[in-house]
Amino acid sequence: MADPTDTRDTGPRRGSPLWAYLTAVTVTGTTALLVALWRTSPGELDDLAGSPLFWTLMVLVVLGDLRPVMLSSSVAAGGTYPSTMFSFAALLHYGLPVAVLMQAVGIVVNGAVTRKAWHRTMFNIAQVTLACTAAGVVLVLFGHRPAPETPWAPEGEDLFGIGLAALAYFAVRGLLVCGAVALHERRSVHRVIRTTIGHQSLVYAALLGLAPLVAVVMDHSPALVPLFIAPLAAVYFTATLSVRRDHQAMHDGLTGLPNRKLLVLRTEEALAEARSRPGERVGLLLLDLDRFKEVNDTLGHPVGDRLLQTVAHRLTHSVRPGDVVARLGGDEFAVLLPSVRDAAAAREVAARLRVALTEPVRLEGMTFDLDASVGIALHPDHAPDFELLLQRSDVAMYLAKEGRTGVEVYVADKDRNSPERLSLLGDLRRAIDRSELVLHYQPKIDLAAGQVRGVEALLRWRHPVRGTIHPEEFIPLAEQSYLMRQLTEYVIDAALEQAACWWRSGVHEQISVNVSARDLLDAALPERLEAGLAKYRLPPKAIQLEVTERILMTDQAYTADAVRALTGLGVPLALDDFGTGYSSLVRLQRLPVAEVKIDSSFVRRIHDSGDDERIVRSIVDLVRSLGLRSVAEGVESGETAARLAAMGCDLAQGWWFAEPMPAAEATVWLRERRDRAKPVLPLSGAAGLLDPQRA
Repeated sequence: MADPTDTRDTGPRRGSPLWAYLTAVTVTGTTALLVALWRTSPGELDDLAGSPLFWTLMVLVVLGDLRPVMLSSSVAAGGTYPSTMFSFAALLHYGLPVAVLMQAVGIVVNGAVTRKAWHRTMFNIAQVTLACTAAGVVLVLFGHRPAPETPWAPEGEDLFGIGLAALAYFAVRGLLVCGAVALHERRSVHRVIRTTIGHQSLVYAALLGLAPLVAVVMDHSPALVPLFIAPLAAVYFTATLSVRRDHQAMHDGLTGLPNRKLLVLRTEEALAEARSRPGERVGLLLLDLDRFKEVNDTLGHPVGDRLLQTVAHRLTHSVRPGDVVARLGGDEFAVLLPSVRDAAAAREVAARLRVALTEPVRLEGMTFDLDASVGIALHPDHAPDFELLLQRSDVAMYLAKEGRTGVEVYVADKDRNSPERLSLLGDLRRAIDRSELVLHYQPKIDLAAGQVRGVEALLRWRHPVRGTIHPEEFIPLAEQSYLMRQLTEYVIDAALEQAACWWRSGVHEQISVNVSARDLLDAALPERLEAGLAKYRLPPKAIQLEVTERILMTDQAYTADAVRALTGLGVPLALDDFGTGYSSLVRLQRLPVAEVKIDSSFVRRIHDSGDDERIVRSIVDLVRSLGLRSVAEGVESGETAARLAAMGCDLAQGWWFAEPMPAAEATVWLRERRDRAKPVLPLSGAAGLLDPQRA
């Protein structure tokens, strides 16, 4: 039941406060040990070596140092070793030199068996020696000077002095250990004492309380000393069962990491300490593995479990001492930073965790490449308590996953779960019912002929209180809620109704409507479109659906029944924002699209950036080679239009030609434009370009 987060065997950095503290205690304790042994004559040691009682005690001390008695799995300073009872009894009966010698041997054997780092073994010897020395000084003050030649058997009137000696032993040992833990985990000594002293005092009281009885038995009937093993074994096994239950309740069964319950307790402790120290920050990192589900689905859960265990090991050895790594379930982990300087420092920890995970893992003869998305929330910057910290780190994590940035710090403006956004979601539902949403239309111009080749329908929301709300504010909100399907139905119906109005008046312009990936894969979409086309007596080419390039990230687009049904219906598809995703030529060729729209971020910079110009030119050539139509978005100047025409781009749209217009204004514009089409001149004639809006 070893703690996977135990990093105490990692040597302290030379010159650090922890290194200085361990060095000072070790040197002082070692000096006290050597002085105690120097004051013992060789004759006394020879006499002890021939005593069966001495070797019995030595064996009991060594055995008692192998496994500690623990009452809680969350005790930071570790458990209490049963050897304490026998070494304190040796102190009462034989004196200080014998007690520290026995305890030193037991600690060395423990270090060898459990493979502790040498600095931990030396520190443990030193702190026990100093504790025994403090107890020995108290005994001397009460007139007791036990020695191998004159062993001492306590009596009833000696209990007060023995009690003070035991208290001195416990106080010195506890303070020395808590000081080391506090420096190692960068926590206050007060907090460490508060969380550990209660558990350890119970066990120490029992062990040190029995030590005088052991000393009395040693004086009268040495052969009965081993009988004390029985009550010790009972205490040990009872405590072990209690700790096992506590560990199961507070830790994840697969990885051994703290679970959500223990994470809550540790976070509340850290928050309480941070509130008492102005300027102190607490960080919570939420980490989700990318593409882990593919491993489970492909190779099975046993391999997935082993992968999670590897991840747990890497995370615990990549954080700082005192940080808490927990598993919340599935492939989701949390890292608590009880003390962090600022968001930049938290980002450094997150980056270190991601670097540790990216190292390939080899299981079942296969190599796995892992990656993770990490969200960060800080107290008091982003949240006052654990629940809100967890919620907001979760929001940041999903932003990192969606944006493929790896690490994100919580930003309130991007929180789709904020009260303002939830209020906006309710307003959006009512806006659909009250027809507050309207479509504006932006023409697409043929760069060679100057003619209109359709319009794109752009959604606008006139909020009765907030005024005009941009789509960037409410479309992402709708995509994450139940309203997206309802919103899509509303837009398609409005576009079909407007198309029918235009077609009846002789304006046969195709209307392009943006739909999300979820809409495109919805089996009900083709039926809805077919019913709408029949209702308004429109041909399928009267409407076109635009989807973003991210749909190419999944193979669902090629196998979905909805896509095949749309193709069979004759409704054309267009690929929006091309160049911002990760699509390949093969994927583009497989998706049944008729039009590819070049993202405006590239188009706007073709004059200022040679790289962007080459990208746009390459996309135009690629689209032409596939027999598709290219459309440039965001054309805001005549020079840009001319450059695009010279590249061979088919269509363009942007403010240079016309801004998005309400239906009535767009109708007038289209009728006036129909008979005054003028081609966009090549770049060499750009100086004489006519403004298409005034042509």
